[in-house]
Amino acid sequence: MGPLLALASAVLYGIADVAGGLLSRRAGFAAVALAGQLGGLVLTLAAAALSGVGTGLGMLYLYRGLSRGTMSVVVPVSAVNGLALPVLAGVVLLGDRPSAPAWLGVAVAVPALWLVSRDAGNGDGGHGEGGPGSGAATIDAMIAGVGIGVQYLALAQAGPESGLWPVVAGRCAAALAILPLLRTSPRTSDGARGLPARLVPWAALTGGLAALALVCYMLAARLQLVAVAVVLSSLYPAIPVLLGVTVLRERLRRAQAAGLAGVAAAIVLLTAG
Repeated sequence: MGPLLALASAVLYGIADVAGGLLSRRAGFAAVALAGQLGGLVLTLAAAALSGVGTGLGMLYLYRGLSRGTMSVVVPVSAVNGLALPVLAGVVLLGDRPSAPAWLGVAVAVPALWLVSRDAGNGDGGHGEGGPGSGAATIDAMIAGVGIGVQYLALAQAGPESGLWPVVAGRCAAALAILPLLRTSPRTSDGARGLPARLVPWAALTGGLAALALVCYMLAARLQLVAVAVVLSSLYPAIPVLLGVTVLRERLRRAQAAGLAGVAAAIVLLTAG
């Protein structure tokens, strides 16, 4: 059950990131991030209440990076950074001892994540690789990865008796961390800084999906090693590629195909270990 919950977390996160990235190009990224966290807060409050600082930091810089750079740079950098920190901390600080197949799965997952999402942002309407803002977007992605890693580590420390309250508390802290930045966020190419009313439900929905992803991850981390749960949950960049191929009829590049094969191999190794 633990691996299935971690993979469910990856699927939900992947969908939420695609939707959030697209919304961040049509409205202010801070407003999209805030609406998403509030949407997640509503969902988790209805379900049941401290990774909030990590969540707010990670999502704020992730959406800012997506708003001014390419998905093919921002997504893999943030994913790999977000994976590396908790895995290392799990082994060094928490005493995790993954099996040999699990270690091999970790080793396969890192390059697979990079390959599967390297070309995800090409042809996205002016956000081509190496374009304006690409360097700043990479820095944003690195900071986002640290925030995501902190989020994963913090949630893994929540005991079973805490229920869903750690996720709820995280939504509150994340929203409060983002709120002061709304007035300082730059305008989009369309002149938007805030979030148009018609996009509020969609932004809130992305936050709801991300909150569900965190709930699945938190439950998975209680049932298996943190290092394994983090790697499985971090395979979410494969979801945008799969959606692009199956739903949008996008062409699958050889690097992405190799990355997807690596993701599949990593899943087998991690769940077997």
